[in-house]
Amino acid sequence: MSSDDTLKVLLERTTEAADLDFKSTFDVNAPGDWLEIIKDIAAFANSGGGTLLIGVNDDGTPSGADVTGALGIDPADLTNRIHKYTGTHFHGFEFAECEKAGHEICSVTVKSTRIPLVFTRVGTYEPTQGKQKTVFSLGTVYFRHGAKSEPGTSDDLRAFLDRELELIKRSWLDGISKVVEAPDGSRIAILPPETQPTGPSGAVPLQLTNDHNAPAYYAIPIDTTHPFRQKEVVREINTRLAGKKSITSHDILCVRRVYSVQKDIKFCYTQNYASPRYSQAFVDWLVQKYNEDTKFFEKTKDQFDQLKQNAA
Repeated sequence: MSSDDTLKVLLERTTEAADLDFKSTFDVNAPGDWLEIIKDIAAFANSGGGTLLIGVNDDGTPSGADVTGALGIDPADLTNRIHKYTGTHFHGFEFAECEKAGHEICSVTVKSTRIPLVFTRVGTYEPTQGKQKTVFSLGTVYFRHGAKSEPGTSDDLRAFLDRELELIKRSWLDGISKVVEAPDGSRIAILPPETQPTGPSGAVPLQLTNDHNAPAYYAIPIDTTHPFRQKEVVREINTRLAGKKSITSHDILCVRRVYSVQKDIKFCYTQNYASPRYSQAFVDWLVQKYNEDTKFFEKTKDQFDQLKQNAA
């Protein structure tokens, strides 16, 4: 089953489970909301993966909440927040915009981690002035227990080790079945399954040959083809339009949705479980669109708002 088909099945479910959690709202300005989502992501990652649906009530119905803020989260920012509390740069998650009963929903698909995420700092916030609430404590390892994210037990750690051993066994067996004669100087490396070539279009199928006249192939680093993250695109645009126009990350989100930028490899390289990367051509295109029409960003925002109204 493809990831899109899996998400469709999850959207039809009406109850939370070990692999599914509902959140009616998410406020990017609320420290408590950030701590709760970090806890759930850690629990899913430690339990083999799962999905968060933001904008869905506990009974599976759409809450109707505005999820634009959640969809606009820079994955790199979330990775930094997870690192702050776990000491691990975990980026095994992916945000996606979807729909349930005519309402916009934000899904966060979390991948399994190869090393357990352990909280190295206490996660506390003040729901009311003078009172603190602790979301997770120092040294805790969270797992999914049914519909809840809770501190792990010995059984959870045993299940984690069993999954890891199964992955290693599969990797070894697959490697044995694919042994070929390699040229002098070749190296063999055991890589985790989430590792991908860094070419601009993701994984590239290749055919091995003993024809010495065949052209050599090498992957162009993504840092060369698509050097900008979203916040860096904003900085580049504001530098080039200094004194004329100042944009925000929300403007980039509107452009991305209205013009389907993530589907155009010339402009955007969409990575699995990491933030999208953008090319110099995308920056140049945005500057060109503004020079052609100084109301470009305002008009794009209006079009984005209209798309949301039509989906409602």
